[in-house]
Amino acid sequence: MRQWRGILLLALTWLALTGSLTLANGLLGLVLATLASSFAREQQRPRDITSRPFKIVLLALLFVYELLLSGLRVARLVLSPRMQLKPGIFAYPLKVDRNFEITLLANLITLTPGTLSVDVSDDRRTLYVHAIDCADPEQARRDIAEGFERRILEAFR
Repeated sequence: MRQWRGILLLALTWLALTGSLTLANGLLGLVLATLASSFAREQQRPRDITSRPFKIVLLALLFVYELLLSGLRVARLVLSPRMQLKPGIFAYPLKVDRNFEITLLANLITLTPGTLSVDVSDDRRTLYVHAIDCADPEQARRDIAEGFERRILEAFR
């Protein structure tokens, strides 16, 4: 039963993204959602990922907050007359170790203005992050550890 809810949600997302509420597009959305769901089921082992819905909502709210705050910071940096930027790449030691968690963390960092996940080390213990202003890499590491990474661990472990 849970699988059909996911398929329906994916199909509704398809309809919203395409903006076409026709029967043919709805059926296409269901077919695509069913295919995507079957591929995802093959990749996921049972009990591989546990989730806590309330903690996931807190993670989403943190992302929205960071998105707005980072957008304001980047706008201030870009609009300042002297534009004293110190871009750079720093290594972030990962506490998350599952593929899903690493991917989620890397995507949250990339989607936040001013930062970009560049690479993950082969041993999956280090994430390399580019920051538009890397004047204090230790503070950036603390922000990630106390923000996104902590919330991911709370939500999925």
